[in-house]
Amino acid sequence: MNAPQTVAAPRLVERINLFDLQRQKSRLGADLHRRMDAVLAHGQFVLGPEVTELENCLAAYAAVPHAIGVSSGRDALMIALMAMGVSDGDAVFVPAFTFAATAGAVVGVGATPIFVDVDAATFNMDAEDLDRAMGEVAAAGRLRPAVVMPVDLYGLPADYQRLSDVAARHGATLLADAAQSFGGVGPGGTVGALAPISATSFYPTKPLGCYGDGGAILTTDDDLAERVRMIRSHGRSGAGDEATVLGLTGRLDTLQAAVLLSKLEVFADELERRRAIARRYDAELADIVTVPTVPEGYLSSLALYTVRFARRDDLRTALDERGVGTGLFYRLALHQHPAFKDFDGRSLPVSEMLANEVVSLPIHADMRDDEVDHVISAVREAVEALG
Repeated sequence: MNAPQTVAAPRLVERINLFDLQRQKSRLGADLHRRMDAVLAHGQFVLGPEVTELENCLAAYAAVPHAIGVSSGRDALMIALMAMGVSDGDAVFVPAFTFAATAGAVVGVGATPIFVDVDAATFNMDAEDLDRAMGEVAAAGRLRPAVVMPVDLYGLPADYQRLSDVAARHGATLLADAAQSFGGVGPGGTVGALAPISATSFYPTKPLGCYGDGGAILTTDDDLAERVRMIRSHGRSGAGDEATVLGLTGRLDTLQAAVLLSKLEVFADELERRRAIARRYDAELADIVTVPTVPEGYLSSLALYTVRFARRDDLRTALDERGVGTGLFYRLALHQHPAFKDFDGRSLPVSEMLANEVVSLPIHADMRDDEVDHVISAVREAVEALG
């Protein structure tokens, strides 16, 4: 296997970017070309054999009976909601601190997103605030509490056991937004098996990413899986042209499946390298910034390594001057986006606080040890300079 290298390399001379896909492409180049050439040769560019092979591999990895490749992470959420029968009049409870696609998918199927605050340590949906939000919606009587949709932010699985208990008390079902967390582990198993249905993304910068848009839906429910397969292909069942249900053009293309099959071969090694880097960051930075919390019994896929610092913007500027790229995920809580102003109304103080404090540091499987050292030194120098 082409595992990422951990040995120190020559003296650092280049800027360290938040993401670097070119090194992985070089490392896997021969296998990537072989698999993509095979697709070009057989010409089955939509739902070709590589898609079926990938779906089988994803299902086996997550230990679930069904994995269905789709066209993007957002489409995965929309198709899953449609398969669950969510529509107008339904309330879908989503964390207020996440990417806009989470709430956008809910609005896209005609339902109403209800924003729930998050835990300051894990960044994931707060079960106590979820209980309050669901009680408020039930008391108002305008919407049906239908779905709880936690997000595994930055790659850390949410507390699905507690969230599931709350959802069940209010008569709602669970859908996992696992866009950032494929490869993560929670007390109930691997991401994909932590909720009755889960949606993930294969956007290029994800831990398992393709070379375009892509996603997958994983489920333990046979009926849901069949509806997902129909919806992703215009609502058709089998090879016929009759639309049984309303559907989308939501299929994963075969070239992207070929890329993902190549990357899946080294995925476990790459996850371990990410976790090794995170352990270094934790050990060297915990005394000067708030490092991520990973509760006992959990493993994060570390899509992003995100710290908190009160003078976040000043820290980003100082790191940029020291040749370290950073990311800001997310500068606004969802209720602060103009697109979702009509769904505002709840107090969400933790989400607003995090939006002003979080900053993500470089982490990927091909980071050299000297680059990790440089990031650590740069953060320490920058914090000290900021006083």
